[in-house]
Amino acid sequence: MRYFTAIVHQDGESAFGLTFPDLPGCFAAADNWNAIPAAATEALDLWFEDMPHVEPSSLDTLRESNAVREEMAAGGILLPIPYIPADTAVERVNITIERGLLRAIDETAKSRGMTRSSFLASAARHELTGA
Repeated sequence: MRYFTAIVHQDGESAFGLTFPDLPGCFAAADNWNAIPAAATEALDLWFEDMPHVEPSSLDTLRESNAVREEMAAGGILLPIPYIPADTAVERVNITIERGLLRAIDETAKSRGMTRSSFLASAARHELTGA
C-alpha cells in the first residue's frame, strides 16, 4: 500500500478541497472532514485509470517544495492518504478466524446482501483506507 499526500484546504464554510502535489490534475472535494477518505480514494482511483504508475514523494520532499509551502502558508494542511490500487483479479486465500466472529460476519453479510468474501474485502478496505 502506498500513501499519497494530499493538501487539504477549506475556504470559510465551504467544502474541503484536496489536491495531490505528486499527481497533477488529481483533486477531490468533501462536504465534511469524515468524507475526505472516500473522496480522496475515488479521486486516486480515477486518476490512475488513465495515468502511469507514480511513486509518492516523501513528506520531507514535499515540505521542501515551494508550491507546497505556499499552500500551507495559505492554510492548507498535509494529509497522507492510503491508496490500494484497483485490481479486479481475485485471489483465493485461506484464513483462520474465531467461530463466533465468523457467524457474526456471515449474518451481517447476509443481511446486507453480500457474500462473506465481499464483506471481508469491504471491511478490510474500510479499515485500511477509511473509505
